[in-house]
Amino acid sequence: MGGLPTIIPDIPICAVFLVLYIAFAATNMTIFQKNRRRGHKFVMSGMLFGFCMARITTLVLRIAWANRQRNVRLAIAANIFVNAGVLLVYIINFILAQRILRSKQSHIGWHPILRQGSKLLYSLILGALVMVITSTVLSLYTLDMHTRSQCRDVQLAAITYLLVFTCLPLAQVLIAFTLPRRPQEESFGQGGMTSKTAIVVLSSCLCILIAGFKAGVNWSPPRPVTNPAWYDSKACFYVFNFVLEIMILSLLTFTRFDRRFHIPDGSTRPGDYSCRALQPDKDSDQSQLREQKGSASVQT
Repeated sequence: MGGLPTIIPDIPICAVFLVLYIAFAATNMTIFQKNRRRGHKFVMSGMLFGFCMARITTLVLRIAWANRQRNVRLAIAANIFVNAGVLLVYIINFILAQRILRSKQSHIGWHPILRQGSKLLYSLILGALVMVITSTVLSLYTLDMHTRSQCRDVQLAAITYLLVFTCLPLAQVLIAFTLPRRPQEESFGQGGMTSKTAIVVLSSCLCILIAGFKAGVNWSPPRPVTNPAWYDSKACFYVFNFVLEIMILSLLTFTRFDRRFHIPDGSTRPGDYSCRALQPDKDSDQSQLREQKGSASVQT
């Protein structure tokens, strides 16, 4: 996608996006550090910082590639980072949707099968990334058509899985609101559930658009370099990658999702979001304190 980068127009465009990603990286790291000092642990702000740093690296590599178009290693590195960085946003959406599901349908959201299944999905994300990197490097260093065909099949499998993964947050939100309401619903973070749901749905739809475009491009029949398709243009490359990603960053950062989706540290079971699970311990401590006071008064 995007073709061979050139000094004009790629470098000026990359420079603009570079400034935006640097600004979002600084903003999210500042938010993360301020929250950490207050004891407000929210790792996903740090994940957004990591995503921005990955995109900064991507753009720097693309600028270097535009100046050295025959450097194969730069081309490989630039293409790998284009596909790798956005995975962090996919995972963030999944976690946010999971918190909505656990809030509204705790018997499903906290079920051991779903918890172990989430870990498996994260492992498959890492596996898909390794598959894409390996097949990309191998296909660029071999002339054997059979090997190239196998590499393309591996890439298609990995990128299709990523598309399916981006749809899972919407599935979780759908389950949370479709099933009958339960009296044990919990609230977490700031703001209402409607605004939280809107953030997750909109962010997930943008990620589906990104992953769907990449999957569609890869599943389409290869076109010759001299006659590229419309989806191979530079405009599509920058819009369906960086523009949509900036929109996601703006949505999550400016809506202060670190406040809206914050949950108590160590939440591992139903009731932890609203600290109901800790209430019996507090009651027992208070009763023990009353007994101690009573015994002390009798002794006096």
